[in-house]
Amino acid sequence: MSNVTLRIGGRDYMVACAAGEEDHVIGLGQQIDAKIQSMGGVAHSETRQLLFAALLLADELHEKGGAAPSTPTGDADQYADALEAFAERLEACAQALEG
Repeated sequence: MSNVTLRIGGRDYMVACAAGEEDHVIGLGQQIDAKIQSMGGVAHSETRQLLFAALLLADELHEKGGAAPSTPTGDADQYADALEAFAERLEACAQALEG
């Protein structure tokens, strides 16, 4: 395990990663920071900035065909459960970042 420091939105974050993945993780952090910088001086909390940056990056990935198909092929309840779990994780992250 390795640790890298990412500077995102003017703040430093220590992130653990697998040995040999440091450059990749740093590059991902730089993409997130660039997305936040491209949003300009939007007066949002740090949590909202990170959320918007993640959403914009996810949308770009989706547009490039790197995301799941837009038409679900499985059970709707399964997708609803997965989305609910994801929303809970996002909320936990937001609470942790807000202190």
